[in-house]
Amino acid sequence: MDLDTQIKELESDLNEVLRLIESSGRKRVQTVLKQEQQKIEKELVQKRQLKEKQSKRDSGDTSTVKGYTVKISNYGWDQSEKFVKIYITLKGVHTIPAENVEVTFTEKTFVLLVKDLDGKNHQMTINNLLCPIDVQESSRKVKTDMVIVMCKKAAAKKWDCLTQVEKIAKDKEKPNYDANADPSEGLMGMLKKMYTEGDDEMRRSINKAWSESQEKKAKGDEVDI
Repeated sequence: MDLDTQIKELESDLNEVLRLIESSGRKRVQTVLKQEQQKIEKELVQKRQLKEKQSKRDSGDTSTVKGYTVKISNYGWDQSEKFVKIYITLKGVHTIPAENVEVTFTEKTFVLLVKDLDGKNHQMTINNLLCPIDVQESSRKVKTDMVIVMCKKAAAKKWDCLTQVEKIAKDKEKPNYDANADPSEGLMGMLKKMYTEGDDEMRRSINKAWSESQEKKAKGDEVDI
């Protein structure tokens, strides 16, 4: 199986895992699936890097990349009607040769590689973009101390977040409202969640409020009698 096929297979596997994470309601299952997601993403990056090296060998480019690679984790992003823009601050990036700043795009991913900046390489990998992008129309710009990755939207619609993983996390945090449910049950569920996940101070506050509520209720019953 050639590298192109392996990469496509990994991308398909990744999309399937993401679909399963999104549809699963079991935390333990989600944890296992996310571990598998990380393995696939790591293997995908390795295959893409290997393909890039092979392409350079085939084209006669025998130059080597100096230094070690640093992962880029800090960035900002915004969007317009047609583009999603990712801003990466890298001091001095405008001083290195333009060809040292490379971005590889697929329909749902991009990999930024900045080579030989202060003796190091800097890499940023974003998998599982929220929506498909137009690979041919996507690009990058180098500004003073900054790289801007321009992802052209395949469809002109607003993105709620940058990646599918972020969307899944946000959706899981949303309360599950049921129009026919008893409001008091929803409140009890929220209090239980706060009690379970909160610190000692939070638990003491909830216990105090609950005790006071029960005392008031008991007094009210006595008056009725």
